[in-house]
Amino acid sequence: MKKLLFFAFLLSFSSYAQEEHAWIYFKDKPNVQQALENPSTILSAKAIARKSLRGTPIDVRDIPVNEEYISIIKDYDGISVKAKSKWMNCIHVIGSIQNINSLSALDFVSEIEFANKTLSSRSQSQVARRNNKLESNFDFIYGPAENQTKMLSTDFLHENDFTGEGITIAVMDAGFPNVNSMATFERLRSQNKLLGGYDFPSRSNDFSNSNLNNHGTLVLATMAGFKEESFTGTAPDASYYLFRTEVGATETPVEETYWVEAAEWADSLGVDIINTSLGYTLFDNANYSYTPGDMDGNTTFISRGANIATEKGMLVVTSAGNRGDENYFKIIGAPADANVLSVGAVTPNREYAFFSSTGPSADERTKPDVAAQGHQIVTVDQFDNLIQANGTSFSSPILAGSIASLWQLNPEWTNLELMQIVRESASTYSNPNSKLGYGIPDFQQILIEFDDTLDNEESEDILEFTLFPNPVQNTLRFSKPSGQNFDLTLFDSLGHVLLQKNNVQNEIDLTGFSRGIYIVMFEQNNSRNSFLILKE
Repeated sequence: MKKLLFFAFLLSFSSYAQEEHAWIYFKDKPNVQQALENPSTILSAKAIARKSLRGTPIDVRDIPVNEEYISIIKDYDGISVKAKSKWMNCIHVIGSIQNINSLSALDFVSEIEFANKTLSSRSQSQVARRNNKLESNFDFIYGPAENQTKMLSTDFLHENDFTGEGITIAVMDAGFPNVNSMATFERLRSQNKLLGGYDFPSRSNDFSNSNLNNHGTLVLATMAGFKEESFTGTAPDASYYLFRTEVGATETPVEETYWVEAAEWADSLGVDIINTSLGYTLFDNANYSYTPGDMDGNTTFISRGANIATEKGMLVVTSAGNRGDENYFKIIGAPADANVLSVGAVTPNREYAFFSSTGPSADERTKPDVAAQGHQIVTVDQFDNLIQANGTSFSSPILAGSIASLWQLNPEWTNLELMQIVRESASTYSNPNSKLGYGIPDFQQILIEFDDTLDNEESEDILEFTLFPNPVQNTLRFSKPSGQNFDLTLFDSLGHVLLQKNNVQNEIDLTGFSRGIYIVMFEQNNSRNSFLILKE
């Protein structure tokens, strides 16, 4: 079966239908001011609370696409509307070149972008583009999944009652057969933590159809699965939404749009973490395929959507890809190239797994970000059988569940802060490489560090820091305990070190830095604290 579980194989065809995939972008949205003044009309209470907790702004991208525009286009002959994106303010259509181009006459259409590279000229100023895929104090027993859990020290989180309680994860995948009936997920269902889901390709609520590809079931089990005395996932007490966005039998660009649509829905529901064990590089129609040079975080449609998901406050965890043993397309696929936490795979012995896609990204950022076990992992299939599997499809959710358990510790951490905390704990953080990125995270180290901060008097002083103004234009000032100087490190939102100063006193000059979000970290002895700042 193509591209889903273990390794992706390219299937090519000699002929294609005359229909094309395209995105139709709109010029405006309805009732913008009214919606922004009354966000409860466009977002759930949980989504609004999550954004308020972590300081994530609500903006025009949260407002739905104009349904009148969609209805008008649906009435056009030869046009099939497949999906929509409020973040991009566009819809995904399929039709002939002539019929699609005729939509440009509509006064509310701002741009048409064909998935076929021979039909679209993509300027560098465009906002983006597409690729391949598929890829309570309780004594939990991990059974044969023990190695993949203890490699990250996730068991230490569980021992200290951090099991994902209160954190919501959306899983984007190819299908979740039997999840509504399997014994492995009975604990999840009985605690009302299977919150629902949706099948975007079929436009159906039946995401647990037994005829669907089982990849999503295997992925979900690594996080949410529980078999008494024999298996526990990495986030057994988190809550889950399950979204089918992938069509396992084919590889077409509309799947990218399904993913973005699902991410928008996840955001509106207040989801904290998205796990996506999918990746896009090559399509059935070679005219739609990407090149390694397109993996720059801003070219593919799905990566643009993933960047917005990050801006909206969700932490996107995604598989790096399973092309590491190929000659042409060894590097990470989309959306792993975006501003997300991309995850490579290691063996049970913590060594690089030969199939794991490598970095850096096309624009030379460290990718993958981190790594977890993806070779000879143990999960549960749709018939409740423990099975062994390979692929970054599994290293990603194993890590995503671990992050969910950690986030329970401090829900006020932003997604960017948490990504940086995870990177800093990893085994090769001081010397990242193209195979494992910053390495294998250590969640015990993070938890101990946080506890030390709570118990250490010097660390309590750090919590008294006040930064102002924030947002800042040029000079960032801060008040701190008198007589104490600290070392300061400034990171961008991707975790790159931009500035390091020792024995800072009361201010730093940010003149010359671009507008955007930064993380500033203060350190003294063994204590540290980080703050999110906005540069205007």
